[in-house]
Amino acid sequence: MKLLVVEDESKTGDYLRQGLQEAGFVVDLARTGLDGHHLSQTEAYDLILLDVMLPDVDGWRIIQSLREAGKQTPVLFLTARDSIEDRVKGLELGADDYLVKPFAFAELLARVRTLLRRGTQPVHADRLQVADLVLDLSKRRATRAGVRVNLTGKEFALLELLVRRQGEVLPRSLIASQVWDMNFDSDTNVIDVAIRRLRAKIDDPHEVKLIHTIRGMGYSVENPLES
Repeated sequence: MKLLVVEDESKTGDYLRQGLQEAGFVVDLARTGLDGHHLSQTEAYDLILLDVMLPDVDGWRIIQSLREAGKQTPVLFLTARDSIEDRVKGLELGADDYLVKPFAFAELLARVRTLLRRGTQPVHADRLQVADLVLDLSKRRATRAGVRVNLTGKEFALLELLVRRQGEVLPRSLIASQVWDMNFDSDTNVIDVAIRRLRAKIDDPHEVKLIHTIRGMGYSVENPLES
């Protein structure tokens, strides 16, 4: 598979290219935003690893141009900026994942492989699926093993977010901003309660559990039989 790395820090770019090549990928490295913008528009890639803070054309503009051109290539943002506002902005512009520097290469590689697996799955504009859980987005309806699951509006929105980002660990802060449109308050347990209720409806009746708690980090949806 062919990847594009857009990174202006010389050592970081070389490190990423070498590591990804050793993992078996074909890698193009762009050291400026202009080069990254040109390659992303003219070449076919399975995944783009994109730095946000570039000296000429920043990562926000590159992904915006990519999506405006109708290209759905998965994008993994790499950045030292860790604010909720930046994370939300990246997701709203069409990013598929967001990794904050400094990071362990093993984590980067795991996220790359998750995004590539997701990219090989059939795309249905109005349907999301993980294992036997299916979300009908047009009807705002969920089924598990063919049986309708009655969800509230917030429960469906929460489940949709988790399924769209399946295999990823979503922190409470991101869930709060995306589903409840609020800043995360560590003193509130609204997210934990919502997850508990969702788990009771989605997982409790079934042997295979799809909603997972990652202690100290957040929540994820993943089919353990595919891990």
